[in-house]
Formats: sequence, structure tokens, C-alpha cells
Amino acid sequence: MSWEKGIDIKNVSTVICGSKVFLGVGAIQKMDFIAGELKTRGVNSVLVMTGKAAYASTGAWDVVTKALDSHGIKYTLYNKVQPNPETQQVDEAVKIGRDAGAKAVIAIGGGSPIDAGKSAAVLLEYPDKNCQELYEMKFAAERAVPIITINLTHGTGTEANRFAVVTIPEKNYKPAIACDCIYPLYSIDDPALMTGLPPNQTRYVTVDAVNHVIEAVSTVLNNPFSITLGKEVMALAAKYLPAALKDPKDLEARYFLTYAAMIAGTSFDNGLLHFTHALEHPLSGVKTDLAHGLGLAILLPAVVKEIYPEKSAILAEVLAPIVSGLSGAPSEADKAAVGVYEWLKSVGLPEKLGDIGFTKADVPKLVALAFETPGLEGLINCAPVPGGKDAVERIYMASF
Repeated sequence: MSWEKGIDIKNVSTVICGSKVFLGVGAIQKMDFIAGELKTRGVNSVLVMTGKAAYASTGAWDVVTKALDSHGIKYTLYNKVQPNPETQQVDEAVKIGRDAGAKAVIAIGGGSPIDAGKSAAVLLEYPDKNCQELYEMKFAAERAVPIITINLTHGTGTEANRFAVVTIPEKNYKPAIACDCIYPLYSIDDPALMTGLPPNQTRYVTVDAVNHVIEAVSTVLNNPFSITLGKEVMALAAKYLPAALKDPKDLEARYFLTYAAMIAGTSFDNGLLHFTHALEHPLSGVKTDLAHGLGLAILLPAVVKEIYPEKSAILAEVLAPIVSGLSGAPSEADKAAVGVYEWLKSVGLPEKLGDIGFTKADVPKLVALAFETPGLEGLINCAPVPGGKDAVERIYMASF
């Protein structure tokens, strides 16, 4: 049985490739070209969104400022974006960007600074709106100033797609938005900027990419493009994650993990996501210091078990690089789930929900958040099996 049997050929799908990404060692030097392009668009002031340190320690900042200076573009730096960024941080950055007359946003970092930067780019076009209104979907975001992203991790794929995530801490909400206006104008994926990623972060971001494709290939909206990309992502992650863990400076490993993450972002831009991301967002919405990739890793085996019978032909092929011996029979869901967990353990991710401070008494709140948080129920509805509260509870409970 082949994965093609899992495709509904009467489902008319849209194949999406929305951003121009410069990929390769030394791609950061494309910043001069990008600055020139911004200048031709009339951009004379930009807001730079980033975290506290990596933008400088990687050397990216020196190249960015040199390029902006050479083209006469002013820049205002906001370097307070935290992991799992929150709405008030975006609002604070937007205020200084408005005061500086910023006409574009440059985001430097992993998924958190880039998603915060995308959000700021929207709000610079909507001066009467704030970030909470954006993420509670109280208005339709149809415009954004140009967004440039310089990616410093190989995981989220946000540099290549139309998604962003920001937390509303007062409500423990971690919603996701999807807007065509937030495709980056240009993105830089330079693996030389990622050799300083510590081992755990290397694990977490790569597992984020793995989750993106396991979900994207198995949604009700999947298409052949998302599956083709998904198979490649899994093969690359299986081969190059151990190599990057063994030698963090291995540029070949970083290159192919970066490429895998980028095409994983495109895969779920086409196929969307379902259970694992929808159920992880409540975890890191409650525990905002939880690494997104770790939360995903904990949930993934239970999600695979839940969905495998319905998408067994596709999942058997996609999981083949990390789980051997799958035939595509719906009855082998347990084997698939155990195999995924054994692979996670082999790359240093054996954790369960109890290991990160959750108890079974937290499950009702997590289930409620999965359905209350704006946008998450829409992801749950993309799952290949019914996504009622009983299924969500079953996945959480199986993750202890």
C-alpha cells in the first residue's frame, strides 16, 4: 500500500509557496541586497524585533546594521522578545516602531521573534488596534508592512509561511493566526548562524519540524505536495539531528536541518496542522517557560496512536525513517506510537507530562483551553479523526 491511496483526488487543494528564502552558508550577506530592495520601496525606517542576545552573538546584527547604514535606512531595535512571546511585548515594540515611523519590520531569531515581528508588521498598518485584538481575531488582518526574517533556529518554518503565534497571558491563551499578509518579503536561512544552538534547543526545534509534517500529511486538507515535503523532512531529520547533536558546528548537518525545517513550514502551510500543535499550545500557554518543541515531543506518540488507523498508508511512509517495519495496516497504531517514542528517546527526549510539572488533575483545564483558545478548535477540526473533547482528553492522559 502506498501513500497515494490516502489522497482524495476530488479534494481541490491550493499549493502554496509564499516567501522568497535565501538558504545557505553565508546567506546573511544577502542583507545588503534586501536593504536595497527596501529602499526602492520607500522604506527609510525599520523596526527590528529580536531576543536578548543571539542576534548579536551570532554576528547577524553587525551585518544587518552595516547593510541598513549603507542604504540610509534608520533602525529602531526592540530586543526584549522572550520565548513564547506575549501580547504586551508586541504592543510595546509597535509603539516604538510607530514613534520612529517604521515602514518595515526585520525579525531576527527563532520562531518567537519572527512571530512577534509578523504581528508587529500587521499592527503598524492598524494604528487603532492592539495585539490582543489581533490574536482574539476581533478584526481581519489584511495588511502588513514588509517583513524580513533572519532565522536563527531550524524548527518553526515561520520564515516561509503565513502563520504566527503570540500568547495572551491573562487568559493562558496561545492562539495562532494565519494571514496572507504576513508572508515574509525575504527570509534568510543561514546555517552558520545556528551552530551555537545548545543541544536541547537543537532537539526541540528539530522535533517542531517533525511534528509539522506528521500533522500536515495527515490532516483532512492534506495534498501530495505536503506529503512529498513531509517524507523528505523526516528522512533529513532522522539523518542529521544525531549528527548535529554529536558536533554542533557540523555545517552540513545544520544546513540540511535548516532546509528540512523550511520545507516543513511550507508543508504545513499547505496541509495545516491538527492535534499536536492544538494541544501543545495550552501546555505552553499555562507554563510559558516550556519549550514548544518539548511539549510537542511529549504529545506526539499519543497523537500518532490516535490518528494512525485513519491515515496509516501515509504515516507508514512518512514515519519510515524513524520507525521501521510499518506496513500501512490500520491495526499497527500501537507499533507506530511506540516506535515514535523510542526514536524520541534515542535523540534525548524521553519526557512525559509529569516530568514537566503537570498532573492528571490539570487535564480538564488543558482540554478547556484547547477549545477556548481562539483558532485551536479550527486546528482540531483538521484532524483525520473526530476531535471531540473525549479525544483531546485521551491524548493528554496517554501522555503521562
